Amino acid sequence: MKPHSEASERNKGPILAVLRRAFAHAAQVLEIGSGTGQHAVFFAAALPDLVWQPSEMPGRLEGIRQWTAETGLANVLPPIELDVCVRPWLVAEVDAVFSANTAHIMSWPQVLCLFEGVSEVLSGGGAFCLYGPFRSEGAFDTESNRRFDAMLRREQPSMGLRDREALIDTAAANGLSFVREHAMPANNRLLEWRKGDIPDFGSTDRSGEQD
Repeated sequence: MKPHSEASERNKGPILAVLRRAFAHAAQVLEIGSGTGQHAVFFAAALPDLVWQPSEMPGRLEGIRQWTAETGLANVLPPIELDVCVRPWLVAEVDAVFSANTAHIMSWPQVLCLFEGVSEVLSGGGAFCLYGPFRSEGAFDTESNRRFDAMLRREQPSMGLRDREALIDTAAANGLSFVREHAMPANNRLLEWRKGDIPDFGSTDRSGEQD
């Protein structure tokens, strides 16, 4: 039986609405930490012009293989093993990167590796979208996020919600320009960056609609 994430089912629609615009000029996307594989097949089906590359830590690919095999989508590549701190990443240059609910389960050194690696594989003008719960200047937006952070740190002291400002500074040090923060359900956010200067692509998204 293939794995299933209720959280992925709940958040996939709002995330897709952002990715339609953020990835409107992309051709190949690397997903870091694909988990069950549900996001990969949902986004690839909804954005058929994109080639989606799932990835996960070594030994955690089977669930992704099950989801991708069941859908048979031609624009989803076989998942690859990816440890963010092991170089080089086994992926060619891409023009978009997506990752969901990963920064708070990584240690801070791993988060630094994440941004360094994204900068290495992302082409100029390419987008990086990072979804999850975050803090702001050490403060929590909600009590539920505070409790979630405490639970993570009890389980493993190196885990925990990351400060958006620290992420923005880390990204800037790796050549990634902050674009905007998108509010998401369940007290989450989606942070969007671009490699290099922020390009002016206009307002067209993949649905053909305009602002």
